[in-house]
Amino acid sequence: MEPTLIDLNDYIRTGEGANGASYNHKTDPTIMMKLYLRNFDSARMELEMAKKVYQLGIPSPEPGDLVTDGERLGIRFRRLDGKKSYSRACGDDPEHTEVYAREFAQLCLKLHNIHVDTTQFEDVKQRQYKWLGDNPFFTDDEKDKLRAFIAAAPDADTAIHGDLQFSNGIFVEKDGVRTPYFIDLGDFCYGYPMFDLGMVYLCCMLNDESWTMEQYHMSNATAARFWRAFDDEYFHSPDCPIENCGPGADLAEIDKTVRIYAGLKTLLVESCTHCPMPQFRVVLKETILK
Repeated sequence: MEPTLIDLNDYIRTGEGANGASYNHKTDPTIMMKLYLRNFDSARMELEMAKKVYQLGIPSPEPGDLVTDGERLGIRFRRLDGKKSYSRACGDDPEHTEVYAREFAQLCLKLHNIHVDTTQFEDVKQRQYKWLGDNPFFTDDEKDKLRAFIAAAPDADTAIHGDLQFSNGIFVEKDGVRTPYFIDLGDFCYGYPMFDLGMVYLCCMLNDESWTMEQYHMSNATAARFWRAFDDEYFHSPDCPIENCGPGADLAEIDKTVRIYAGLKTLLVESCTHCPMPQFRVVLKETILK
């Protein structure tokens, strides 16, 4: 894929994340763009993945083409006018946090009931092994224990978002009806849904207050409310793909397992930050590494 050269003066910057900035076209309301701050390979891979995911029928912005401003690579998507993330919605309207959490849970349930062609995507376990192998902050003995836990997790051909933060679920509201979508699908893979759900728990329950406010625009108390409503909606659903879940399931017992998978997300976070994350590692010390 050869990128199309664009003039950045034709775009308005609308936001920034860890990996890049987002822009809307000044005159064409159907175009938005994600421009990477670094790592050109990530832009190419995310575009390829976004196209595959879109073709699966998973609700997500329609991907367009690869672009460059002469220095950075980016991706153009069909713009969803008026979109808002579920995290931003809770920050702006905390009184309706439970409503947003249940909507996001239903979106995740639909995702986790999709079965994929495993020849087209990566196994989540293989991704975990790679992050573990590259991690310099665990001892060899700790890596053996973590590797054994990953290997013992159930196998599945289930669609996995890969970075299931509530900021990566968005919606567009029109005439009082909200239509939800997933974004940032560059880490999409397949496997046991708990590998996804651990990230939801981590975002809601394990971050420092300052990080939650900066990244998700809400207090830790609001984030905890989000988790409790999400927890009830997802794991009590008759469509829940997790064994021994559904109506009447014991959420306290389920949360003990989800918490372990949240701790396992340390591998992803440390892979991105290149530094140890003690607030997440404590979960592993309490469970897998005790």
